[in-house]
Amino acid sequence: MVSAARTIKNTLLSIYDWMFSTMWIVESTRNDTKVDIYRKTIWPEISGNVLELGPGFAASLKFLAHATTSDGSFHVDPNVIKSYTVLEPNPFMYSRLQGNAEANGFNVNYDRLSYPDEKMQNTVSPSPGMVPFKIVRGTLDDAHDIPKAVLAQAPFDSILTSFSLCTVRNPETALKNIQALLKPGGTFYFIEHVRQPDPRDPTVVEDNGVDAVFWGKVQDWITPVWRIIGHGCHVNRRSGLTVANIGGWKVVDYKSVRPVIDLQSRIMPLSFGKAVKADD
Repeated sequence: MVSAARTIKNTLLSIYDWMFSTMWIVESTRNDTKVDIYRKTIWPEISGNVLELGPGFAASLKFLAHATTSDGSFHVDPNVIKSYTVLEPNPFMYSRLQGNAEANGFNVNYDRLSYPDEKMQNTVSPSPGMVPFKIVRGTLDDAHDIPKAVLAQAPFDSILTSFSLCTVRNPETALKNIQALLKPGGTFYFIEHVRQPDPRDPTVVEDNGVDAVFWGKVQDWITPVWRIIGHGCHVNRRSGLTVANIGGWKVVDYKSVRPVIDLQSRIMPLSFGKAVKADD
C-alpha cells in the first residue's frame, strides 16, 4: 500500500515537472528577453570551477567568457571556465540543457548516481580542451542530501543562481549550503525575482515609479497560486536582502530594478549581483 502511494506520488510529481518544463519553453524566452540585459553585466566575471543551481535550459551560458578555441570555434573559454557542474532537479529540462551546453563548447556528462537514466546521452567524441560539464539531479535544500557528485567537485570558485532562490524550500538554508560549497574568497552570483523594493532603497538603480506598497501586496496575494503555476516560485521573497543578511561574506554588492515592461514585470522586479565569501 505504501509502495503504491509512493508510485502515484512520484508519477504526479513527474507530470508536474513535465508540465512546467513544457511551459518554460515559451516562458523562458520571454523571461530572458527581460533579464538578459542585467544578467550579462555580471555573468562574464564567472570563472574557475563553477556550480550553477537550477539552470533550467541554461540559455545564459552564452554570457560566460568565450574565446576562439583550439578547433577554431567560438566557445566558452577553457582558460577562464575550468569545469561546470549544474544541479537541476527537473529531468525534463535535461535535453535542452545539454543542447545549450554543447552549443557553447562544453563536454557534457551525467551523474549516473543521482540520475541513472541511460536514455540521456553524454557528448560523443569531445574535442581536446573542451570544458567538462556535469548534469546532476538534486537541490541544496538539505545539507545532508547534497549529491555526492557536487560534494566531490567542491570547493567551487563560483556558484550562481538564476531565479532559483525563489523556489528553494528555505532560502537561508540554501545560502548557507552555497557558502559551505564555496572556497574562501569564492563568489556567489545571482539574479532573482524579489518583492517590490521601496523606491528609496539604495540598491534600486532603475525605478518604474509604480506604487511599491500596492504591488508588494499584490505579490503577497498571488504567491500561493503562483507557487503552483511557477513550480515553487515565491515572487514576494526579498532574496537580495536575504543574501546580504545571512553573514559570512566579506563583500556583498547587488542592485535592484523595477523596470516598466508589462504587468508581469510589476510582480517580478529583480535583484542581481554578487557576494564574496569571507576568507577563513
